[in-house]
Amino acid sequence: MNGYFASVELLDHPELKNTPMAVAGNPKNRHGIILAKNEIAKKYGVVTAETINSAMRKCPGLCLVSPNHDKYKEYSKKINEIYLRYTDMVEPFSIDESWLDVTQSLGIFGSGVNIANEIRNTVKRELGLTLSAGVSFNKIFAKMGSEYRKPDATTIIDENNFKSIIWTMNIEKMFYVGKKTAERLRHVGINKIGDLAHSNENFLEGYLGKIGVDLFKYANGEDDSPVLLFNDSQRIKSVGNGITFPKNLTSREEIEKAVTGICDLVSFRLRKHQMKCNGIKVEIKDPYFKTISRQRKVDIGLNTTQGIKKIALNIIDSTEYNIGEGRYKPVRLISVTGIGLIDENSNEQLSFFDQDLSQSHKDEKIERMMDEIREKYGKGAIKYAQLL
Repeated sequence: MNGYFASVELLDHPELKNTPMAVAGNPKNRHGIILAKNEIAKKYGVVTAETINSAMRKCPGLCLVSPNHDKYKEYSKKINEIYLRYTDMVEPFSIDESWLDVTQSLGIFGSGVNIANEIRNTVKRELGLTLSAGVSFNKIFAKMGSEYRKPDATTIIDENNFKSIIWTMNIEKMFYVGKKTAERLRHVGINKIGDLAHSNENFLEGYLGKIGVDLFKYANGEDDSPVLLFNDSQRIKSVGNGITFPKNLTSREEIEKAVTGICDLVSFRLRKHQMKCNGIKVEIKDPYFKTISRQRKVDIGLNTTQGIKKIALNIIDSTEYNIGEGRYKPVRLISVTGIGLIDENSNEQLSFFDQDLSQSHKDEKIERMMDEIREKYGKGAIKYAQLL
């Protein structure tokens, strides 16, 4: 979508159509950042994520509108419903972006370009919004094609022209290349996406890790990841939470407090999604950015703080960070993720000899009562005494 938040707001504020305007975090006291802007504001140099004060200096007449995220979600739903008229292979990437695989729809609706143009016209006619589409043979180039020409345009990137279009772009334009990665690539002479495509794959792996291999393949058009069915893409695959601590944790007491807080949020989110996890993954990072990752399968689905915490602490205690007698090597970050998610009401193979089953049911009952208290009185209304 083109300037999505701003475009949706203009539907309710047509008087601002020919005025530079932006959706901002807190327009009243001018604190916060720019979340979206219209094309007129863009011409003044206003960019997403800059501070309101910075944007106002560039464009003194900039009109600011408060965000309404519920409205953006509602329009996102309507947009995807239009996509689903053409294919059931619709994979939302963000609130205003989706991938569509129309391979099986070509015989009905015509070429990919025809479908893209028809969708653009339909969205404009029915919702009053504009979008830019990228038509390509893989997801990465389709995404980059949608960014290539704005607003309200369709760009074709195929096997014959991707080198002349993609390879001439600055390295920052490569999908998944952020500011820091771009700086590292420029440091070794990789300034264009074409330079990346002609680099040594083994060197990139050693220099950047796994992402280096992925970027090499993406630059050469070798992305083969499928577009998911809409219903499959809507299902969450994991639920996790992590904290970077202001100081190093070096004792069992500090580690346990941190893990309690992290697992409390993970379990709350699992129950909110009506899911349980069949496995726990823990990541630990030290002050020198060394990261280890460990995971463990569990016999019964978990969605309680106490159950997840027990497994997470067992994993942490089994790592080299545990040096005995309640002491640990310095820990700067811990993340805990529930993986292998299942519906909380799904059937499971249980054991009559499982001592933890009864306690798990008790824990779940207590924590659901905590959920109700938090829902009624706020997230801070009740917490574990250990965290006070």
